Amino acid sequence: MFSVHEWVRRAALGLMLAASALLGGCASAYLDANVKEVPAAQFKKPATPGPVQLLFEFQTKGVRNANATEMLQERVIAQVKASGLFTEVGTSAVPTGASLSITLNNVPMSDDAFSKGFLTGLTFGLAGTQVGDGYVCTATYRAPGSNTPVVKQARHAIYTTIGATGGPSNAVKMPDHKEAAFQMTTQVVSNVLNDLSQDASLK
Repeated sequence: MFSVHEWVRRAALGLMLAASALLGGCASAYLDANVKEVPAAQFKKPATPGPVQLLFEFQTKGVRNANATEMLQERVIAQVKASGLFTEVGTSAVPTGASLSITLNNVPMSDDAFSKGFLTGLTFGLAGTQVGDGYVCTATYRAPGSNTPVVKQARHAIYTTIGATGGPSNAVKMPDHKEAAFQMTTQVVSNVLNDLSQDASLK
């Protein structure tokens, strides 16, 4: 028999979105409002962009989550294509050897390693049950002819409440957990792409 906390966590993306249906209308999803999407128009575009091989993986506490990877991969590929940072984006190796690896790791916010680096100002202690899932997005870019990878990282969070009269402060209520996952991914990936665009490795 699962505890209430385990049922809530299963509603989060890292333990599969299908479980949210089991919770029905009693579970609400909230997206951390501190992380904003950075429009591609604000990225610093390279003077001579080239093709890149894109590798995406969704992880749950560092372990590959195949179902979530499959669900989000095409969205991430489309987002990188629309970024204007590369001439071509695909999953196959390119002649120049350039590659971009994006991992999105779902880490419960109660884990010490995550909590030390995650500061959003969200409020705890609401009536009912509230569980937060943190997401660490890491982009690793290897430029043509370079042996030194460029690494950029951003963080996000999704909160689930059961029985609470209100949601966390400084968070936006989502229609459901699936939409929360989609928006979270778009926002956090836009942040690492923006950081990457400012790096001298993209010339």
